[in-house]
Amino acid sequence: MQHFLSLFDISSDDLKLILKIATVVKSKWQVGERPSILGNMVVALLFEKPSLRTRVSFESGMVQMGGSSLFLGQDVGWGKREAPSDFTNVLGQFIDAVVCRAKLHERVEELASFDAMPVINGLTDLCHPCQALADILTIQEIFGSYTGKHLVFVGDGNNVAQSLALGCAMLDMKFTLACPKGYEMDSNWLSRLAKVCPNASVETMHDADAAVATADVIYTDVWTSMGQEAEMLERRRAFADYQVNNPLIAAAPSSACVMHCLPAVRGEEISDEVMDGDRSAIIRQAGNRMHAQKGLLVWMLARDWISKNV
Repeated sequence: MQHFLSLFDISSDDLKLILKIATVVKSKWQVGERPSILGNMVVALLFEKPSLRTRVSFESGMVQMGGSSLFLGQDVGWGKREAPSDFTNVLGQFIDAVVCRAKLHERVEELASFDAMPVINGLTDLCHPCQALADILTIQEIFGSYTGKHLVFVGDGNNVAQSLALGCAMLDMKFTLACPKGYEMDSNWLSRLAKVCPNASVETMHDADAAVATADVIYTDVWTSMGQEAEMLERRRAFADYQVNNPLIAAAPSSACVMHCLPAVRGEEISDEVMDGDRSAIIRQAGNRMHAQKGLLVWMLARDWISKNV
């Protein structure tokens, strides 16, 4: 059974195909075509964390492809009322796949371990693979190709950064993390990445201006993620020199675009001028969450359609 807990679960060719499917489906959507690719299929959204983009993009995407979705919050009692095996195996009797947004990555791993239905990681503390799909799709649209592009992530080496580093490595892109000392990516994640992609160009720098000097994409995220609120003041001090603002943008090539996975804390990790500026691809990037995830869902659930249409 195919799961999508991280980009490690797929090959580079799979990733390229998912992006190609997303492009085809989006092109149809742009001219008003919404083919019923997943007609009568149901995807459950099992969320421990609040969500705007992940929830609405999956729900809308399923409806537009002829299927439906169910939002499952804390009231279903996941991990509380009954054994994980009972919960998961019963859920698998009703649905075609589940998108899980969990506080801990181990939770989605446990869900997938029963092979009751395909499991998609909608965000965990370790990685955010659906976000990376949308980001790379956006880069492809802006530059015509993602191959050889340089993405510089300015900020915390968090779950989003880790997924992007792996996605870039799989597609022959360069990835640079510009962060304060002590906020690098997880060493185990990087070791695994190096084994899977031995020729990857993934680096960490502590000088943001130097890091963006050859950037095609300048990417940032919040300095304090959900669950890190107690560290907020400490993080604000540590990241004070890592705001994506006009002086930082001036140190990058004029062709570089700016991305952010949202939600943003305006005036903290990114200035209003950059967020709303001509070089911002942030809203387009957010919109591509739906299209990239459509590509993923079709790849997982409708292989016959792919052979005839992609």
